[in-house]
Amino acid sequence: MNNSRLFKKTLLAVTIATTSIASQQAMAAGFQLNAQSATGIGRAFAGDAVIADNASVMARNPAAMALFDKMELSLGFETIITDIEVKDAEYKSAAGTTAASNYDNAGATSVAPNIHLIVPVNDQFAWGANAYSNFGTRTDFGSDFVGAEYGGETEIMSINFGLAGSYRLNEQWSFGAGLDLIYGQGTLKRNVSDSFYKGPTNNPLGAFLASKNGAEILNIDQADGWGVGFNVGTVFELNENNRFGLSYRYSPDITAKDGSQEITLPLPDMAEFSGYHKIEDTKFAVHYSIQYIGWGDFDKIEFKNAGITEKEYGWQDGWHYAIGGTYYLNNDWTLRAGYMYDTSAQDEITSISVPDSDRQWFSTGFTYHLDSSSNVDFGFTYLVGEDVKVSEANAGVSSITGTTRANAILVGLQYSRSF
Repeated sequence: MNNSRLFKKTLLAVTIATTSIASQQAMAAGFQLNAQSATGIGRAFAGDAVIADNASVMARNPAAMALFDKMELSLGFETIITDIEVKDAEYKSAAGTTAASNYDNAGATSVAPNIHLIVPVNDQFAWGANAYSNFGTRTDFGSDFVGAEYGGETEIMSINFGLAGSYRLNEQWSFGAGLDLIYGQGTLKRNVSDSFYKGPTNNPLGAFLASKNGAEILNIDQADGWGVGFNVGTVFELNENNRFGLSYRYSPDITAKDGSQEITLPLPDMAEFSGYHKIEDTKFAVHYSIQYIGWGDFDKIEFKNAGITEKEYGWQDGWHYAIGGTYYLNNDWTLRAGYMYDTSAQDEITSISVPDSDRQWFSTGFTYHLDSSSNVDFGFTYLVGEDVKVSEANAGVSSITGTTRANAILVGLQYSRSF
């Protein structure tokens, strides 16, 4: 193998090690994207698998469609504003020189739309269709980032097209199931740092390394692919004011292609338990959720015709713990708030461009009822991450150390109508 091929393979391995198609978007642990509804954003998604205040509940639990006796439509969007910071960072070049590698904001602003439709057929059966996103990310460290092979540009977008049905067994129990057709698209671009080699060039190795400053390592532009998953769920109604929901979602592997290059990305399964309790003779309700995310399945990413065959990640399973409250102020206004603690998907392996950590969600929102059959929802969340110390190296060629932190603001707006 000649020097050029060896260099490209080594640096490509570093690229995949640091970000690959699994870069973090400061929304939830790993690269999970909670973008199903503005209502959920306003309560940190506490109780979302069973509250059923609009059609978006089918994205969390298909059995909850049985709670509606009229056709329901919800459509809206979520805006995600991320703030990703690298501080106290130092880059060590191939020549052994060091340079500061701080970066103020590698985040971005993204918009994720959603639409949900539930159609009751009779007192027992209902069906529904929807489109939204469960996974996504966007980070851009810019061409001026010192240590660019550890940063670069990553953008992942997934769209979940769902079709589901529900069956009410009796007054207490309802069941549901659905199919998910998932489309994934990704962009991944990496260049060698301009500071990669600043040493002597009066020898073949030095001249070769200097020639690679700023060189392109990887350019995958809008690779895309499809996968098929499914979801099941149940709802138990103790009475009209107290109910519980349990759901499970199977997520497939997605193989994205860009020409001859292929990247196979394993997506995590998810399970959620939710409860909703309206306090009798009051206008207040409390609700909660525990969600399991099977990031332990994200053990490696496989590649074809990309200079590397696979990359180990060794992530751990994640959990969401959320609690919230809803206050039914009057016929026009409903107010809500929530808190979530979200555990990191990463275990021992961390990186500059994947600023994953435990996170806290502080959420609030409201519903304004336009009339008896239509309303507008607004949700706001401030998501706070933690400082994470990272240290990376690529086969002794270069290295980087630093501290990362990822925060985000989520804003959602949604219109819902009964027919």
